[in-house]
Amino acid sequence: MSGTNGNQLGTYLKDRRAKLDPAALGFPMTRRRTPGLRREEVAQRAFVSATWYTWLEQGRGGSPSTDVLDRIARALMLTNVEREHLFFIALGHPPEVRYQAEEGISPRIQRVLDALEFSPAFVKTVMWDLVAWNRAAAAVFGYDALGPNQRNILRRLFFDPQVRAAQLDWQSVARFAVAAFRADTARAGASANVQALVDELRRLSPEFEMLWRENDVRTHGEGTKHLRHPVAGMLALEYSAFSVDGRPDLSLVIYNPATPKDVNKIRKLISPTQKTTLRRALTTLR
Repeated sequence: MSGTNGNQLGTYLKDRRAKLDPAALGFPMTRRRTPGLRREEVAQRAFVSATWYTWLEQGRGGSPSTDVLDRIARALMLTNVEREHLFFIALGHPPEVRYQAEEGISPRIQRVLDALEFSPAFVKTVMWDLVAWNRAAAAVFGYDALGPNQRNILRRLFFDPQVRAAQLDWQSVARFAVAAFRADTARAGASANVQALVDELRRLSPEFEMLWRENDVRTHGEGTKHLRHPVAGMLALEYSAFSVDGRPDLSLVIYNPATPKDVNKIRKLISPTQKTTLRRALTTLR
């Protein structure tokens, strides 16, 4: 890899330390010819040898370990994106995922959901908790009627009779969901974080226990889902799943109506005249 001086890693490290304020980090400001931290100050913060760190910037330090790169990233106060870039230029691959759940979504993501007028769409966490959805998703999946403690997709799939009845082949859907959930949590580095949920589902659902023991993994990817809706009848929806950049704890799932007939059914569901009928149907099924 080449930078402006043939040493991309060294160039990046010099640039990052030049942007730090020595006084804010407790270092004296006397006799500084260049802005930012000195090499030995970065080494001190990263708990590495000043000589070795100097060699690293000069392109003579060899390949650093992931642990050392993590310490340097903290010493330079890198953001997650900057840390990832550091690993790419130093080792040629991204760092191991560090899962950190965050609350809520940005208004921009909600506006993306709302722009999908007739396509049910929602955002879920790595725990498969629903955190945002649009009007079409509320009409098709009944999300507006859910309380905060009812918004986990796996709990609904295994314990909600209405959700189970809506699936043409519940067994296949459940097998797919468990395999995709396992892959999602591993990819996000959150396997330990979801253990309590997994333990609960295994204890309360023999079907989940059986599927979890199969150890299958699948990506959510894309495909077609067929649903029995209590008001609209049969619905065919083409789904796609997307990661949310910068948020390994979130994914966006969009269901597009497969045919013009399905578009019309969803249009009617979200129309004011149909909302009362839909609300009554969902209440009755509960």
